Amino acid sequence: MKAHLDPARPEYGLTRCALRASGRADILLFLLVSTIASNAGIQAWQTLINNFAVESAHLGADAIGFIQSIREVPGFLSMLVIYVLLVFTEQRAASLSILVLGLGLCATGYFPSFWGLTATTLIMSTGFHYYEPLNQSLTLQHFNTFEAPVVLSRIRAVAALANIAVGVLIYFLADAMGYTGIFALVGALVGLVGVWGLLKKPCETEVAPQKKKMYLRRRYWLYYLLTFLEGSRRQIFIVFAVYLLVKKFDYSIQSVTILFVINNAINYFLNPMIGRAINRFGERQLLSIEYAGMILVFLTYAYTDSHIVAGIMFVLDYLLFNFNVGVRTYYQKIAAPEDMASGMAMGFTINHIAAIVVPVVGGLLWMVDYKIPFFIGVGLGVASLAFTQCIRLPAPKASAS
Repeated sequence: MKAHLDPARPEYGLTRCALRASGRADILLFLLVSTIASNAGIQAWQTLINNFAVESAHLGADAIGFIQSIREVPGFLSMLVIYVLLVFTEQRAASLSILVLGLGLCATGYFPSFWGLTATTLIMSTGFHYYEPLNQSLTLQHFNTFEAPVVLSRIRAVAALANIAVGVLIYFLADAMGYTGIFALVGALVGLVGVWGLLKKPCETEVAPQKKKMYLRRRYWLYYLLTFLEGSRRQIFIVFAVYLLVKKFDYSIQSVTILFVINNAINYFLNPMIGRAINRFGERQLLSIEYAGMILVFLTYAYTDSHIVAGIMFVLDYLLFNFNVGVRTYYQKIAAPEDMASGMAMGFTINHIAAIVVPVVGGLLWMVDYKIPFFIGVGLGVASLAFTQCIRLPAPKASAS
């Protein structure tokens, strides 16, 4: 913990004494371990799924697009997590989500068919997509506006190390264990973290009671819109960037794994800088860099015939995606404290509205011309960059935590 979370400077409020006095050290440990498991699980799935679908299930772009759309259905329904909180505490619900994610991963390798992948993807995705809004809500509730960017970014940095470990595991064990063995191994490890969380005593801290109902507020319109555009952009990266590398440039599972390891190694060092940059320069500047870079990346995907250039753009794409933490910290700064859980759940649902449509439509358009999905990505980048200029923040308030 000390090596990764304590180096946050005192002006951001992350000191050992402050964390222990407020009881937040326990919640930080819980979020750290659970997020490592969640990220490692989804990293393994993303690394393996395209090769598994092509080599073992013999699926085309249209079928993969459909499965990717199914993967986003739980994200679209993540607003229902608010009603889960009527039965479970946020920590219990988060741990249960991690367990479901692990079970879905374990089963994936045993069903190399269209309907098999559809079913296991739905299970895996339900766990992942229900954990994410709970994770974000807990972070924004327990850490103030100066601490939250640092906490979110540093947890991402540590999770990147776990993703590297997953990448190394896949690289060296792919031939020996095969898809089935690797899916089962990673899924079992993720599931054990869920069990640990369920057996762990809930952390006791004082936060504002959360409203356990769904609603849209007009004053949060920019957060909703940026979240929607971010979700659309994310799908083009997840579905079609990796598929481009595999299908057009014949990247092997080892090659894709190497790229993910490189990405996570960069993210380990970059993410803490992003948290500090948000505090220093603000969300508008950081998000503007992300969306301008996104336009360049998608244009390059559409026109390059070099597998090296495509790989470099994939790394840059992954790097820029980390800047989206600014959308959540922007919401924290404009929202009422009691709206955190509802806002994260609603935002996650909005993020996935386009996610259900983009993979299917993009897969069909790919069959016409593979460049079209990336042209759509360019349009999303232009719109995101324009609306980001509308970000206005209230005057900073003295932090009580």
